[in-house]
Amino acid sequence: MIIADYEKTAIRMEELAKLQGGYLGIESARNEIGITVSYWKDLESIKAWRANPEHKIARTKGRTEWYSRFKVRIAKVERDY
Repeated sequence: MIIADYEKTAIRMEELAKLQGGYLGIESARNEIGITVSYWKDLESIKAWRANPEHKIARTKGRTEWYSRFKVRIAKVERDY
């Protein structure tokens, strides 16, 4: 099942990200559109997460199986209130 595989992968990616150096947190919403925002200490931490072999596989599956559109945005959060 595609949905079960997606949910299993999403849970695994969150578990794996928490183990990665520089991880600060994650927010996710799944209704009309799906969006996940992960927060990292610095650009080096983001690059290390992108290079993670399991994460690479998940990104490929996202682009080929789960999403009709896929976008990555890297931004610096200056304030959150």
